[in-house]
Amino acid sequence: MIFDTHAHYDDSQFDEDRETVLNGLAAAGVGCVVDVGSTVQSLEKIRELTERYPFVYGAVGLHPDEVGQLTPEIMEELEKLLQNPRILAVGEIGLDYHWDVEPHDVQIRCFQEQMRLARRCGKPIIVHSRTAAADTLQVIREMYEDSGIELPGIIHSYSGSLEQAKIYTAMGFFLGIGGVVTYPNSKKLKKVVQGIPLSYLVLETDCPYLSPEEKRGSRNISANLSYVVKAIAELKGVTEEEVERVTEANARRLFGLNAD
Repeated sequence: MIFDTHAHYDDSQFDEDRETVLNGLAAAGVGCVVDVGSTVQSLEKIRELTERYPFVYGAVGLHPDEVGQLTPEIMEELEKLLQNPRILAVGEIGLDYHWDVEPHDVQIRCFQEQMRLARRCGKPIIVHSRTAAADTLQVIREMYEDSGIELPGIIHSYSGSLEQAKIYTAMGFFLGIGGVVTYPNSKKLKKVVQGIPLSYLVLETDCPYLSPEEKRGSRNISANLSYVVKAIAELKGVTEEEVERVTEANARRLFGLNAD
């Protein structure tokens, strides 16, 4: 079964056919989806999705571009939502130096605050890092060293080096692998997938974004993960069934979900 650890079905791109898309995922071999928060506006939508669809779970947090809205009241709302057993993680949180919507010091502070929230609530984190690999790793390592315990989570849409990947996995993190691995020019990510054990990889779409090569130019959905599974299987020299089985087990272990 395919487990999509990072989707955005709360996005407005699904407003016209959300139900049709989600109800069609089982036929494509998708058994579980985590809808991941990014804005204040997404929080309630995600809760509603988890109530409507038994196979949809949620994560809540503010994307680094949105952390200007991270008030004490929003932190309280996040903490309340995290008491819901269908809200599995804090995310997506992290650093984004590509768009630079918020000052770096503000991004770092809010990243740290949301990581502390995750630790208090006993939830894993889903980390966004774009053009900020060094600072993201430093902030996480400092939190890891301060806590003295593993910081379980996913480095979403992993784009760092193999050396950094080994550091993350040593701290207990999984690497989120999506459509980018199918792109002809994604040589660095392919090297990471080959060099990191399958036991540290999870599948993700980031839908409606980052469609695989075979679907470039169209809206991404979880059903497209079959192309990602195929690419990983070829890179690892294993069967597609093995990729699905192990990545599902990884996700269930991380999120504390029993197999159906």
